[in-house]
Amino acid sequence: MMLSDDKVSHTSHMLLKGLLDNKLVVLKVDDSEVRREIKKTIGAQLKIGEEIDAAVTKKLLSFSRKLAEGSPEWEVLYKKFYEEEEAKRGSR
Repeated sequence: MMLSDDKVSHTSHMLLKGLLDNKLVVLKVDDSEVRREIKKTIGAQLKIGEEIDAAVTKKLLSFSRKLAEGSPEWEVLYKKFYEEEEAKRGSR
């Protein structure tokens, strides 16, 4: 699931504001640098999610018995394989 740059930027602003408002962090660098790192991290995680989705979908489509995409069986297997792939990649 792709997010627009505006949404990622807004999320980074809100995240940093929440951390600062609740006094959970003390910045030693400019807040724009912190927001930039937050945006970079969000982007990297989204990319990993897309890669996992592609791998899981490919795996499900490779079954000899074709599953209907979106069916309850597909959804159960998709979730299972997605979690396995996350664990393999250390994303969990």
